[in-house]
Amino acid sequence: MQTKDTYEFGLVGLGVMGRNFILNVAENGFSALGYDLMPEKAEALREEGAAVGKVAASSDLNEFITALAKPRKIMLLVPAGKIVDQVIEDLLPKLDTGDLIIDGGNSHFRDTDRREAYLKSKGIYFIGAGVSGGAEGARRGPSIMPGGAQEVYPEIQPIFEAVAANYAGSPCVAYLGPGSAGNYVKMVHNGIEYGMMQLTGECYQILAQLGGFDNSEIRTVFERWNQGRLQSFLVEITSEIFGKEDPMGTGELIDKILDKARQKGTGKWTSQNGMDLGIPVPTIDISVSMRAISAFKTKREEAEKRYKKPAVSLVDKNLLEALCEPSLYFAFLMTYAQGLHQLREASNEYGYNLNLATISEIWRAGCIIRAGVLDDIASAFKEEAALEHLLLSGEFTERITACIPTVRKLVSKAIESGIPVPALSASLSYFDAFTTGRLPMNLIQAQRDYFGSHTYERTDREGSFHTEW
Repeated sequence: MQTKDTYEFGLVGLGVMGRNFILNVAENGFSALGYDLMPEKAEALREEGAAVGKVAASSDLNEFITALAKPRKIMLLVPAGKIVDQVIEDLLPKLDTGDLIIDGGNSHFRDTDRREAYLKSKGIYFIGAGVSGGAEGARRGPSIMPGGAQEVYPEIQPIFEAVAANYAGSPCVAYLGPGSAGNYVKMVHNGIEYGMMQLTGECYQILAQLGGFDNSEIRTVFERWNQGRLQSFLVEITSEIFGKEDPMGTGELIDKILDKARQKGTGKWTSQNGMDLGIPVPTIDISVSMRAISAFKTKREEAEKRYKKPAVSLVDKNLLEALCEPSLYFAFLMTYAQGLHQLREASNEYGYNLNLATISEIWRAGCIIRAGVLDDIASAFKEEAALEHLLLSGEFTERITACIPTVRKLVSKAIESGIPVPALSASLSYFDAFTTGRLPMNLIQAQRDYFGSHTYERTDREGSFHTEW
């Protein structure tokens, strides 16, 4: 980089995600400077940015820092974990009081709290900003979930609002709360994403095994669903996946892809923290577990040879599609409900003061879990400010009730046929448990008191009691 210009925005980490995000910033009128230790990545940005303008790149850290306008606004798009801490340590000696560092990666919310406190002691502001939408979203408009010191957010707000996805004239970004609020919301977003992906996979398996649908027919089904109440990014891309030919051979690519799903940890963090808070998120829990089960490919194949599966009687294709559509819609709603419940309780526990209507709104475009139904979910939380759970919303009671008989039929048929539907069945069981006024936990209280003298509560009087059984 040979220029004496000062740049309004700096970005560290010029992989595909970082390169696309900074090009988005420049294309929206803000001068931007990228930095990466690897000269070839800086050069790639220069080449791609030539047609955009207002963007430059450097692999010299001193040059990068010097060229940024003060107070500096520097965003990190590097892998979560120790690398973030290392980059912060590299930057710190070169920064001035009042400069701002933004972590745009999938950092654990506890790390964000630690980093904010550390940087505050150095006179540096810190914002943890979840960014969802993948590489394409970063380039064309992601959903951005920032949290941290509210007094510094106006410094970055114009840039974030310019580059974010737009829904009905509103940018899909909003200041969410203090500390790690942004990274926490992004973590739960990813947990919901895990659930929705597992649910679409289960419907795919049901259509193929119970209905005999071929890939072309499955593509058509998902295309049709995307035109209705299931309209969503994941349903849309699922239809496109089933239309993709194998670029390295013949036939459809989906049939050549190994059935082992990887994970980077954000779904697991959602599940773990849900348990820490005592908030049930079973659809998310089992979706994480299913990725773990998928890793044992060899053992699964060995076990399949040992145990005979039930005979499968094919179901009429039209009937099966009519069973799957409301079941997937219902299960999507249960997944959103679980994630939003966790956000509400985490907000109380960690002092985030989250607004669930605002969160639902900024998820309506740009992010992986974007879906048409989020507009209705946002409206429900707007209309009922004290709404504690989506299942208690007047807006959704009738919709959910209408789906239940169909969901029971589909889950029963799949179980009878030996087709694993853990996320669908977990969604149904969650609904059944959450709508049951009396659960058998009185027995569990009694058992705990019997073997451990843990005491129990009574229905007819206040206090804790112990019995010599």
